[in-house]
Amino acid sequence: MNNENFLNDLAEVYEYLDAQKTNINKLISYLENEEYDKLTLIDEFAKQLGLELNNDLRFALVTRLVNLRDDSLVQVLKKLDKNDEEIIELQEKAYVYVRDFWHDKHLKTVEYIKHNNLLSPFYASIFEGVYSVGLKMSSWQSTWTAHIINGVNKELAKTFDDDNNKVIEYLENNKLLDLGHNNMIADRSYSALVKENDGYHSQAYIKAFKTQTTAVIDALEDFEESLIELEDEVYGQKWDYILYIQSLIKAFGEERTHLLVERWADVDRTWMKIKSPIQIGHPLEYYEDHYRKAVALEWDIRLTNPEFSQNDHRVNKIKASFAKIFDKTEKNKKYQNIYDFSLKSLDKVQLYIGRPALFFGAEFNGLFSAQVVPNDEIVSKEEGKKIFAFSDEILQTSRAKPFLKLSREIFGQELLTEDRTFVFNETASWHQVYDISTIGHEFGHILWCDEETETIMNKTGNFKNIEEFKATTGGLISYILDENDDEDHLERQVFIDVVKRAVGLIGWMQVDEVQPYYCEGLIHLDGLFDAQVLTWKDESLTVDLSEEKIKALKQWYLVTYTNLAQHYLDKKDATEFLNQYAQKEEQYFMPTNPNINAFVKHYFKRYQEIGQELDTVDKKENYTH
Repeated sequence: MNNENFLNDLAEVYEYLDAQKTNINKLISYLENEEYDKLTLIDEFAKQLGLELNNDLRFALVTRLVNLRDDSLVQVLKKLDKNDEEIIELQEKAYVYVRDFWHDKHLKTVEYIKHNNLLSPFYASIFEGVYSVGLKMSSWQSTWTAHIINGVNKELAKTFDDDNNKVIEYLENNKLLDLGHNNMIADRSYSALVKENDGYHSQAYIKAFKTQTTAVIDALEDFEESLIELEDEVYGQKWDYILYIQSLIKAFGEERTHLLVERWADVDRTWMKIKSPIQIGHPLEYYEDHYRKAVALEWDIRLTNPEFSQNDHRVNKIKASFAKIFDKTEKNKKYQNIYDFSLKSLDKVQLYIGRPALFFGAEFNGLFSAQVVPNDEIVSKEEGKKIFAFSDEILQTSRAKPFLKLSREIFGQELLTEDRTFVFNETASWHQVYDISTIGHEFGHILWCDEETETIMNKTGNFKNIEEFKATTGGLISYILDENDDEDHLERQVFIDVVKRAVGLIGWMQVDEVQPYYCEGLIHLDGLFDAQVLTWKDESLTVDLSEEKIKALKQWYLVTYTNLAQHYLDKKDATEFLNQYAQKEEQYFMPTNPNINAFVKHYFKRYQEIGQELDTVDKKENYTH
């Protein structure tokens, strides 16, 4: 099969996935149009959970199934006076229902490729192999969550009165964190704590979850065998894939906790060699576990859009702004080394723009809109990073999203009309804004860091809670400091996007695994209020995006980001920076500014009360003619 034929096949698979997603999104329009007779799937979902269906629950279940988010479901369950244990049990039942629904879709994708002889036999086998391993990853996910997130972590939180610092101190003192490169405490773990007598000890996944991990290894071995018989005549990457699968088998099978990080670094090294448009995703991220940063059970195929061609557009703007901010800092060898480290990482980035094709395990609890990986900076120093961005998927999702009462109450119709007109009608400009905000965000993660930054700055467990703000603002700064005028026309939309993101993230206050994004939103709010883009008075929010206010906001970002860069260069504890804007009130971070604090509490209260109610005043037809 030649390259051109392969790319044509790839385009067909891409279109199939697009159509499949459009079809699933119809559940949202049935909800909006009150065509409940077409939502029998949701009736069945409610029945599985043993819950009486009402409008709020119907909305929450559609959101859980289509967008893979369960924050709405949790709020509805709280309204139904379910206690914490009942909520955990129902979240798990919902996970299983969603998992089975999507497994069925993924099987159809694999069969579609096979039935139509699409791609080459080698890449069709990759789809089959990933699917088989994925089934095992998904069935492990439930045990993983029960043991780590809802078991050990809840016990630790209770023992230490929800004090993160005390939990981390306990883990360090008792040597319960995985060791990484050079025997330093690692920034993540591939093990679980297991209780013995009075204390815990750390066990590799193969010991803590023997049955599940063994099943994954068996499936990986079958996967490897299926590829040995075939050739990759399109990209010549057969042995790269095989070595990658072998390194996964070795990493999952490693019993010695002090070698786990090194084994998984080898996985990342072999994975970085694979550069075809069909990319496998493995355990890479660690948001859910705030204490030991146990790496989540990700497993997927990401498909690159065949129309996408590699370009240096965003990275060049990022580099130019990075240099300008660095020029303002004092010159010394330590800072220069960090700057050079980041710059080298930027130069080695592989960018993949596409959509998820198959996904399993932890990803039924939410897919990323973009990702920069691996997180192992030692590997990145050698091999660089991959950035994945799902822009087509995100635009499709944004257009399908239901209009909500809460949005109109908070933002007012005028701003929503402007934003919705843009989303539905300005496809090319929308992709440019996504490039600034989301691809810019992923490049922004790379800046101001070397191989030790996270470990040193995370002593009190808050590194991720400022890192997401650093990432988004890195993208924004590349826009603000840009000397070219090719993106000037996007200014209002870029900052409308910031406003919507900052306010919308408040809804995630009580969702632990996305706490870093919630905290990011709180820091953005500080800037929006400081520049008076947002004003909160008499329980009413005013949004002012006049030139004068945007100018003040840009200035705030420049000053704040420069201070943050300095904080990273000095590798100061992340909590010091975060606490300028937000501090813990009981369980959750809240803004230190009293006015913003009042707004956040008001918004969250309204989110709990009407967050699932549809807006019947405005309709999508107003934007799609």
